[in-house]
Amino acid sequence: MNLTVSFAPYIPVWLLWLAGILCAALVIYAFARRARGAWARALAFAVLILALAHPLIVHETREPLPDVAAIIVDHTQSMNINNRRAEADAVAAQLKKQLSADKSLEVREAFVDTRNASDDTGTQLFSAITGALSDVPPDRIAGAIAITDGEVHDAPTNGKPALSAPINALIVGKHNERDRKLTVLSATRYAIVGQQADIALRVDDYDGSSGASAQVGIHVDGVDRGTRIVPVGHEAHIRLPVSHAGENVIELEAKPGPAELTLQNNRAVVSVNGVRDRLRVLLISGEPHAGERVWRSMLKADPSVDLVHFTILRPPDKQDATPIDELSLIAFPHEELFLHKLNTFDLVIFDRYSERGILPLGYYDNIVNYVQNGGALLVSSGPEFAGPQSIYRTPLATVLPAQPTGDTIAQPFKPNVTDVGFAHPVTRNLPGSNTPGKPATWGKWFRLIGANVVAGETVMSGPGNKPLLVLDQVQKGRVAELLSDHIWLWARGYDGGGPDAELLRRLAHWLMKEPELEEERLTASVSGGDIAIERHSMKADVAPVTVTYPSGKKAQVTLNKVSPGIWHGAARADELGLYRLTDGTLTAVTAAGPLNPKEVADMRATDAILKAPLAATGGGTHWLADGGIPAIRRTSRGAIASGDGWMGLVSNDAYRVTSVEQMPLLPAWLAFIILIGTLMFAWRQEGR
Repeated sequence: MNLTVSFAPYIPVWLLWLAGILCAALVIYAFARRARGAWARALAFAVLILALAHPLIVHETREPLPDVAAIIVDHTQSMNINNRRAEADAVAAQLKKQLSADKSLEVREAFVDTRNASDDTGTQLFSAITGALSDVPPDRIAGAIAITDGEVHDAPTNGKPALSAPINALIVGKHNERDRKLTVLSATRYAIVGQQADIALRVDDYDGSSGASAQVGIHVDGVDRGTRIVPVGHEAHIRLPVSHAGENVIELEAKPGPAELTLQNNRAVVSVNGVRDRLRVLLISGEPHAGERVWRSMLKADPSVDLVHFTILRPPDKQDATPIDELSLIAFPHEELFLHKLNTFDLVIFDRYSERGILPLGYYDNIVNYVQNGGALLVSSGPEFAGPQSIYRTPLATVLPAQPTGDTIAQPFKPNVTDVGFAHPVTRNLPGSNTPGKPATWGKWFRLIGANVVAGETVMSGPGNKPLLVLDQVQKGRVAELLSDHIWLWARGYDGGGPDAELLRRLAHWLMKEPELEEERLTASVSGGDIAIERHSMKADVAPVTVTYPSGKKAQVTLNKVSPGIWHGAARADELGLYRLTDGTLTAVTAAGPLNPKEVADMRATDAILKAPLAATGGGTHWLADGGIPAIRRTSRGAIASGDGWMGLVSNDAYRVTSVEQMPLLPAWLAFIILIGTLMFAWRQEGR
């Protein structure tokens, strides 16, 4: 119970003040004139003002309110090393038990966790403190105790207190921990395919040593690319060739140093986007025909393609009376193209080409070598492929996947995607393609060259399931054989047309080994805290995928087939950093959050970051390694709440009023009697 005096004036407060001022003026004037009975008048006026103010005696019944203290436990990735997290959880449990014994305290527990972070925020300790106490009135906050390794990334730097009560931190870890760290200083973001990307890096050993060197292992798209020797403590540069268009993921890993706290910050990842400068395509048309324009238009429409196109208008066996000096044709530069410059082309296309003695047989051997060493060859066949002048009767037959039978099928048919084609990236999900039990919606073709497949995979077929499009990988190179010259009907829109541009685009990209068109491919991406795994394969079944987490732990994921040629799986991405995936043959990498998160940049325990921000609140830092949990004291607001071997929580003495009783200090009848008495006394004094 609490006893206080309050006022409930009978008149407005401003009028009460005015009356008081007038009364005071009259009393002062009376004393100045030394009037008789001045002090009696003053007493009468005082009683009048007091009666108008209506004083009350207030009795309050109060219920004490507990102060609120927060325990913030750091569960970020840097706490997962050297048993830090287990120690922090044990200390938090002990603190909670100790503080809960104090009935004047309400204890709240919150955690800091960087899982599922999509940006590079690091450890948001002060945000967690603010969030845990956001609904508590400032006059009830006793303070906060953080259990962390000190690697905090949202510490205020403006010198203002982060909380209206003291914050103390218990540092988990050891003084002067030693570690090796790899940092990427700069890296090329875009590079032309075939050129080199420059990466500037630095390896530091936090163990007092200097003048040493370190080995840095390199992986590009999961493939080992050897090691480099770099000086410790100095900037170094590594240059690597960009082998393909699209994202090239380069992993750098410094080999363990003389003292290691963790290997997580020995790794860094750089993503370099490969850009093709110009694609050089050689198109040789054996004769003018309706489909020739389709090839030319498609290739010329792409600004990134440099097209060299020759059409054989007058073969050696053609005889007419036109004088040679009146011909406007240029000589076919076969020696320059197929002897000196063949390897400068990314793709060679033979469009309805037949062997008529224009190319010496030795040049066909050059084309075979070109393919076997990584080149790309596309053969679009017409009736000449089935005849005696077929290019299959040249050394080129060693790399062609389909052997002509000598037949030419001339009848209307709709090209169909085969069972193998449903799984192949070139023909998978082509717009309007056939599905089991449902024919294709695209237009008809009218000619197919009969052939037997001797190698590779048939991804499209014609009437009687005869091969139409056959793909093959020949050593380092690739070959595609289209056994019809009627794709131009789709381009002209005949019978509804078809996906000619998309099919030819995919075909060209597959021949040039673009990663997204690979038959055997393993990819992964992180979204919403999960790793989405996708496996492309032409096999009937695929092996499980092993996921290696940034911390080094491993998990095995079984993949489920979702459509022909595609398997899916998922794993939890509960750590920031780089994830490696492999099925024993293929590898893939992906990152949760930034490629090189600040959370794992420096994982040594420290109190340097928190000293100033905590001192601004009246708190401080304490190393658990120096003597365990400090003693806890209750302090008054504004006092220092940290010292040698102790830390403080504010005692606010907050309360809640449960009931109020009021009683007049000067009842009206008593005020009237006293006022009349003082007036009569004043009159009597003036009358003497």
